[in-house]
Amino acid sequence: MSATDRPLRIAEIFGPTIQGEGALIGLPTVFVRAGGCDYRCSWCDSLHAVDSAFRDSWAAMSSTEVWARVRDLSGGRPLTVSISGGNPAIQDFGPLIAMGRAEGYGFALETQGSVARDWFAELSMLVLSPKPPSSGQVPDWAVFDDCLRAGQGASAVVMKIVIFDDTDYAWARDVADSYPDLPLVLQPGNPEVDPAVPVAAQDVADRLLWLVDKVTAEGWFRPRLLPQLHVMLWGNRRGV
Repeated sequence: MSATDRPLRIAEIFGPTIQGEGALIGLPTVFVRAGGCDYRCSWCDSLHAVDSAFRDSWAAMSSTEVWARVRDLSGGRPLTVSISGGNPAIQDFGPLIAMGRAEGYGFALETQGSVARDWFAELSMLVLSPKPPSSGQVPDWAVFDDCLRAGQGASAVVMKIVIFDDTDYAWARDVADSYPDLPLVLQPGNPEVDPAVPVAAQDVADRLLWLVDKVTAEGWFRPRLLPQLHVMLWGNRRGV
């Protein structure tokens, strides 16, 4: 079986909509959400793409089938395709990226930096998002560094850290000091992960304001601070 035909575990494909977070916030995007993850973050907002209990809802699709769906959703008009999860790096998305790039599409991928892949070099943007203490996970920094090296050929590499509390914030400052040349995005975390529970846009704004106040009070002007725009607009609904 060729790499192109090898099944990918896909939790959902949706869009076009806008990217709701990170360095590409607001950009028109089609999302390919992979099923499966090697982490179990305490505040995960995508358990339907992480927990094996949802495995029966994931589709087994070849790269060719995934690409056909992306082309259909985008009407064949090139835009950015965001590959997320779960952790998409545990699967081989290299063939899909090659198909899309041949037709003028760009690809962004977000991963915690726990698995390095040579196809990171083919991305328009690699977002490495190490998980802070509130997640209950402990990054392997040697593997994170492997991911950085693998992504050296990408058009852009950014580090994004989600902040829930003062401990996360202090941790993020230490991590940022260890990677002084890596562009940094901070965003406040969303403690409400139940799709059935509404999220007030003002609550999202208040969490961002808390983070803005901390950064400005300390004179730490390196990070770019961004909200989870999709949470402000749609709460925790899937497929938007």
